[in-house]
Amino acid sequence: MQIYKAPIREYEFLLDVFGYDEVMALEPYEAYDREVVSDMLEQGANFFTNEFLPLNKVGDQEGVTYDPKTYEVKTPTGFKELYQKCLEQQMFGLVQNPEYGGGGAPEMLGVIFSEMGTSTNKSFSMCPGLTRGLIESLEAHGTQELKDAYLPKLVTGEWTGTMCLTEPQCGTDLGLIKTKAVPEGDHYLLTGTKIWITFGEHDMAENIVHLVLARLPDAPEGIKGISLFIVPKFTLDGERNPVNCGGLEHKMGIHASPTCVINMENAKGWLVGTPHKGMRAMFTMMNNERLGVGLEGVSLGEISYQTALSYAKDRRQMRSLDPAKQDPNAKADCILVHPDIRRQLLNIKSTNEPMRAFAYWVAQMIDISRHHPDESKREGCDKLVQLLTPIVKSYLTERGCQNTDSAMQILGGSGYTQDWCIEQYFRDLRIAMIYEGTNHIQALDLVGRKLPRNGGELYMAFNEHLSQFIRENKEDEAMKEFLEPLKATSKKLMNATMNLGAKAMEDREEAGAVASNYLNLFAFTIMSYMWCRMVKHSLGQEGKYFKTKIKTARYFFNNVLPEVETLVARIDIGKKYMMDLEDDEF
Repeated sequence: MQIYKAPIREYEFLLDVFGYDEVMALEPYEAYDREVVSDMLEQGANFFTNEFLPLNKVGDQEGVTYDPKTYEVKTPTGFKELYQKCLEQQMFGLVQNPEYGGGGAPEMLGVIFSEMGTSTNKSFSMCPGLTRGLIESLEAHGTQELKDAYLPKLVTGEWTGTMCLTEPQCGTDLGLIKTKAVPEGDHYLLTGTKIWITFGEHDMAENIVHLVLARLPDAPEGIKGISLFIVPKFTLDGERNPVNCGGLEHKMGIHASPTCVINMENAKGWLVGTPHKGMRAMFTMMNNERLGVGLEGVSLGEISYQTALSYAKDRRQMRSLDPAKQDPNAKADCILVHPDIRRQLLNIKSTNEPMRAFAYWVAQMIDISRHHPDESKREGCDKLVQLLTPIVKSYLTERGCQNTDSAMQILGGSGYTQDWCIEQYFRDLRIAMIYEGTNHIQALDLVGRKLPRNGGELYMAFNEHLSQFIRENKEDEAMKEFLEPLKATSKKLMNATMNLGAKAMEDREEAGAVASNYLNLFAFTIMSYMWCRMVKHSLGQEGKYFKTKIKTARYFFNNVLPEVETLVARIDIGKKYMMDLEDDEF
């Protein structure tokens, strides 16, 4: 049973909390006023619920099929037709450049549509999501000739895109890439094998454009010798390029999303950016993808929560421990009366809501960093986006998996069956902690690159932003109960940051040992800040919705935030016992 209603009230609330009017005032976004946005949200919600959701379970059960004779992949029943409906409804390219056929909408609106699409059909939504990554890289680093040739069809969705990074001998360690690119006239000939390529082959669009990392003949060793190319399935003159699917991976989840082995044998490709500087262009793509991946935790946590809540209101088991709450007209009470069911539901609700807010905040800063007329404000927001991107990807996917797991537990044995679909949501979501850079890689990026950059300027920008919010609200008595734990947590983060910096200078293993716990401590600080932003907006407002927000915030600060004590203890211990065992003692 698939239960989902797009949380439009939540979307509208967060647009108010983060001052969507400031984004709407930016010149490129003036057409997207609140009335337009409200209409778009209603229409989008209907489309995703009526078109995406019915195919979600179909896709999981049917999966994709591969023909080794033709190298072709067939998607599940209805997927090809759904893709055409999306083209007709102009569902693709919402936030992309209008110059190439995009909608030119703000990132804040794109985040909302991404959440609805992923909640209702994660496998399908991955295809346009990856295309967007290719678009971002090509627009930022491609020649004008390449942009004019490829972007119009990629932006509208007529063509789809992939990113071909991983090879059998290398995943995270891209310096080990072996795929070769040999100059040939105005293009290059690429030969090599890539693995785990999402939507590397499918039947939904007329062309697939691969973004490929490869080495030129004169490339230096390691990561500094990697270049980036686009390799289309069909070249612009209609020629079938020798880039083929060599097989499919059989995965735990996302069964309707083909994960392909891609073989290239002298396939024509065109250089994107500067020779040997492919990693720079790749990270343009990866950073945008990481916000989308983090949203997967929110999206599937949301549909899992809605499913678990519906079940808890209907399922009757045992009697309430409080006689006053017992239903005299039934032999058992709805399980929603039981404290432990409420604990699990509130754990999900009180974390998923600030996780969504976190994603919106980052999206807002992306919009400002791109288009605000004040250069200092653009730079300030860009610093925060750089710092927070690994946290968005890592924490939202980790907690999203935890929340989906809790939703399954609420249903008991029913949650483990296919009838209620939560087991599918968990299987589909679990990969999000792994791809686009595993969560520990995100943590290493945070502590190894982002924190030390330019003497800690990124962290100082965040700390000043947080301190300013606290200063502005310290006289508000109604905010005190929420600001105090935020201040306490931010101090713990500051101490951990200073101590980590000192230890890591002497021993790099110390940073590796605590990086994941440190990232989660950082995330809890942000979650606390998000709750304070939401509480501030809710205080003094009339209506049950706003009172519920404040109650949920209290639960978070008193029942969830104490998890930081464990994180702080683990960070303080560092590598002390972690590295004691010899290899043969495992």
